[in-house]
Amino acid sequence: MMNRVRILGLDPGLRRLGWGVIDAEGARLSWVAHGVIAPPQDDDLAVRLLNLFEGVTAVIAQWQPDESAIEETFVNMNPSSTLKLGHARAAAMLAPAKAGLPVAEYAALDIKKSVVGAGRAEKDQVLFMIKRLLPMAGKSEAGLPADAADALACAVTHAHKRKMNGLKQTLALTARSAPGAELRSRSEALAHKRASS
Repeated sequence: MMNRVRILGLDPGLRRLGWGVIDAEGARLSWVAHGVIAPPQDDDLAVRLLNLFEGVTAVIAQWQPDESAIEETFVNMNPSSTLKLGHARAAAMLAPAKAGLPVAEYAALDIKKSVVGAGRAEKDQVLFMIKRLLPMAGKSEAGLPADAADALACAVTHAHKRKMNGLKQTLALTARSAPGAELRSRSEALAHKRASS
């Protein structure tokens, strides 16, 4: 029987930070919860960042994820906006790091490709696919805001990637532990050393 892994996905933003929690058990993904953290826009930057950190910390305390994933910062034409988004992302990343959770990072293109199949997909396409992949998310009482859908998409991407990475690690370990593998690697190293001299 496969072990269940609970994943927290984060879509960082200074005005609205989307979060989503899913359970991954083998190839089966199921929705757990989602929401948006929206600090008061009139507050100072430092206070808003603290609100984001505390909000994500509360989500972690309530839903107890095992791993987390966050979207990488999108660099746009406005350096000030990019810097502020970077601050929001840092505040969001600190909460799972403080809780001892691994934090995986994914580019927006990778997330869209993983969920929709196209790296240039629009937000409404991501929302549509998340409702298809996680039907209960679309049926929740609070609805499914785009920011939360993006966070769930990040969590889904991590579920897909961690399986692939796990398979790669398993194959590498199998190759290393195969009979004669150590002997082969030693002889290959010796051959390489001779060729280099």
